[in-house]
Amino acid sequence: GTKMSKSLGNVIKPNDLLQNGVKGEVIRYALMTGHYRAPLDWNAKLLENTQRSMDRLYGVLRRLRGVKAADVAAPEAVMDALLDDLNTPKAMAELFALAKYADTPDGKGKLLAAARILGVLQTDPEAWFASDMEGVDVARIDEIEREVKHDVIAFLTELAEQVGEEARFVHQGMTSSDVLDTCLAVQLSQAADILLEDLDKVLAALKTRAMEHKTTPVMGRSHGIHAEPVTVGLKFARFHAEFQRAKDRLQQARAEIATCAISGAVGTFANIDPFVEEYVAGKMGLTPEPISTQVIPRDRHAMFFATLGVIAGSIENISTEIRHMQRTEVREAQEYFAPGQKGSSAMPHKRNPILTENLTGLARIVRSAVVPAMENIALWHERDISHSSVERMIGPDATVTLDFALSRLAGVVEKLVIYPANMKEHIDKFGGIHDAQRVLLFLTQKGVSREDAYRIVQRNAMRVWKSFGIDPDDPDKPAQLDEQDKEAQNYDNRLMFFLEKDPDIEKLLKPEELTALFEVSSLDYHSARVDVIFKRVFGG
Repeated sequence: GTKMSKSLGNVIKPNDLLQNGVKGEVIRYALMTGHYRAPLDWNAKLLENTQRSMDRLYGVLRRLRGVKAADVAAPEAVMDALLDDLNTPKAMAELFALAKYADTPDGKGKLLAAARILGVLQTDPEAWFASDMEGVDVARIDEIEREVKHDVIAFLTELAEQVGEEARFVHQGMTSSDVLDTCLAVQLSQAADILLEDLDKVLAALKTRAMEHKTTPVMGRSHGIHAEPVTVGLKFARFHAEFQRAKDRLQQARAEIATCAISGAVGTFANIDPFVEEYVAGKMGLTPEPISTQVIPRDRHAMFFATLGVIAGSIENISTEIRHMQRTEVREAQEYFAPGQKGSSAMPHKRNPILTENLTGLARIVRSAVVPAMENIALWHERDISHSSVERMIGPDATVTLDFALSRLAGVVEKLVIYPANMKEHIDKFGGIHDAQRVLLFLTQKGVSREDAYRIVQRNAMRVWKSFGIDPDDPDKPAQLDEQDKEAQNYDNRLMFFLEKDPDIEKLLKPEELTALFEVSSLDYHSARVDVIFKRVFGG
């Protein structure tokens, strides 16, 4: 928190950073994460996060090396950000947004054009990553591994070929899993950090939409059937609370997975001092594993992947909600449909919820990692290798897939189109029948038993259904309407109409009591405590 100044002697010069191995583009990127008018909290964590961000961008370019970039100008959004008082943080955010759609010639061209303006992504992707492996001959390691059939021995042999006699001091008292498990802990911790950033974006989008539609009424449904009104804001708030729990769980799972084991062949420290483990743990941002065998206990990893599976379940939860709301006969919400977008190769009229369908499928992929991770817990004695092949697959697959899914979900929520008029139409569609419980409770407060109150209200609710042509006794045939049923069709609140004419109601309530019950509108009644719920979810 101390301000840099020459008089304090704590000025950091770019040249010093370069001499310490920090890449020039990382320095430039880090400087652009803050607005030039605002103080920049310069610290090691900033550089670490910036390096990670640059690695992700260069990773995109490396993955798309076969895509020829189109010759296009820098997108307007990037230029607008720079023209807006040199808003570099916004420009960098736009750059990352472009990376999501860089898998076409035009998309890659826009990404590179924006990067040129910002002075980043100017290195060949292979060279960018190769600089981190300077002096390591990967081809030679592969050659050795083909002979010895052991990855760590292959690495150590190649290292000895380069280092010479002093290589005998490397790997003293260690076993392969001391290296591999500790590295995996670092990788999963870093993956968790990326996923936590993704969750923050989802939470921000959900909160924005919740506040925007805090009081927008929509029919609540249970079993897919009209229940009682809620608000769109409550739907978003519910998912916000769910993803906040997801974030809390992932933070806990990250803490559990971030352990270091350098304890030797069977975890006894017989050939290595525990100080080494403590020292490495401190340097790597890990904590020493309290007790290991040849490996770190796999219940930690099972919990980590189980947490990813639960997050995936939440992604599918909100995706399913959106997909149902977009059904043609419902159409209360819709994924953003861009100009020029097409929904079907055969049917030009289609506007399909492809993004949330995609998210539903991706959630299945992430969840598929959970059972294998659970089965990895049970290993023979001090360790067998049955877990290794599993983790080499589920580690990158589950984390990368969830990273993509969370980023996509944030965009879906941000751009989701809401149709309040259709929602209101659905609320009004069945003649006030959704207020049945309100009447039931009022009767119980007037001394009527719950059983009798239920019978009376249900009888009149069934008459409402009948007035719409639905026979409660035989839904497959048209209802036979009497004169009262036909008269009810002239009223917006048909439930109230039938209640006023019910002989039991006439005995139990005065006409003015029933009228007074509905002085508070249905929507005001059902949304009266939205503020209480929002305070619980969002605080304040």
